Amino acid sequence: MNRPSMAVSRAIARVADSALAPYQTAVLRIGFGLTWLLFLLREYPHRQELYGPDSPWSWDLAAQLVGSNDAFTVLLWSDSQVWFEAVYALAVLFSLLLLLGWRTRTMAALFMVGVLTLQNRSVFMGDGGDNVLHIMAVYLVFTRCGQVWSLDARRARRAEQARARGERTRDRVGPALWAVLGLVLLLGSLAGRTDGDWFIPALLWAVWLGQAVWWLAGRLARTDQPRILLDVVANVVHNGALLVIMAEACLIYATAGWYKVQGSRWQDGTAVHYPLHLEYFSPWPSLAELLTASGTLVMLVTYVTVVVQVAFPFTLFNRRVKNVLLSFMILEHAVIAVVLGLPFFSLAMIAADAVFLPTSFLRRTGRLAARARERLRPRGEAAPVPPRRRPDGAPAGPPAVAPAEAAPVTGRVPGPRT
Repeated sequence: MNRPSMAVSRAIARVADSALAPYQTAVLRIGFGLTWLLFLLREYPHRQELYGPDSPWSWDLAAQLVGSNDAFTVLLWSDSQVWFEAVYALAVLFSLLLLLGWRTRTMAALFMVGVLTLQNRSVFMGDGGDNVLHIMAVYLVFTRCGQVWSLDARRARRAEQARARGERTRDRVGPALWAVLGLVLLLGSLAGRTDGDWFIPALLWAVWLGQAVWWLAGRLARTDQPRILLDVVANVVHNGALLVIMAEACLIYATAGWYKVQGSRWQDGTAVHYPLHLEYFSPWPSLAELLTASGTLVMLVTYVTVVVQVAFPFTLFNRRVKNVLLSFMILEHAVIAVVLGLPFFSLAMIAADAVFLPTSFLRRTGRLAARARERLRPRGEAAPVPPRRRPDGAPAGPPAVAPAEAAPVTGRVPGPRT
């Protein structure tokens, strides 16, 4: 076999054998879950004006718009105040559970439902970060984002330790959650509530049926072949979604940069000056005055911003240059969060940028967090043994993830993938 063929074979084997970038996808899960959770909590006193009955974009207007564009939102299933409060509370709960990594496959789907439901109810609410969150919430459903730094991973480690001691484990929460959500989805479909946008209901049914197939393969199959095949399919889907997320982030920066190039204010180096003097984007007027006092500084920031955004997609071929520009963009979004008063837009963009963070950096960060947690642990309490991992981040030996995310290729599964 020649070298190109061998390289292609190795690439295919790597894509099929493991879910790549487990740390990066975990940061995506945590970042987007935290962004949406903080937004919902901050806007809780104003929820009625944003998405509820008191919104200027009334229930009737929203129903007319959804009827024309077939957007997905369960808020329009009823105009009841109780229904709105329940949906908003569940959106907060799903964000928290996704952040913690509990039943990540199911929570990713429910998190997507919460994001689309509220944003499609009032499409004119947002600061740009809502668009990023809207898109990425759909992509997260296809990833195995609970391999590390999640309650799923901890549950899988404990189950593996129990099996090593000869104890029998059985997951009762997974099947119960699967049954309840299946009943809700069935009732919604029979009532015609999922008519219109076909993609989101079809995706939810696919996730639900996938959980059932995974459970049947683990409980009824006499050989490991069905489980191995399903694991390969899940890895390929995960890696494909990861590639799409990276392409989406590059597309966001490339289009933003090239549109800026066409603007006269960006060409003459004065564009950064204007938003800093708008009342809406000036939570700290004195700070804005200080930053715009130097025309040279404004010009440098304007030109550097355009250059970095246009150049970033091309720097992916050079790791060192990519890391430098990535650090600059994360710093830039942090400054935007403070100076322009756009914290949730900045958090969403930083979360999207995290897909390009080096694995070595994320591992060191995880070790530092583990050490800090050890110092806070009460004396005499034993710490869990961290799982062994290969250099590419994949599990070495028994995987350190829940059956819901990447169950081992041998043995039986205690319950459905949730």
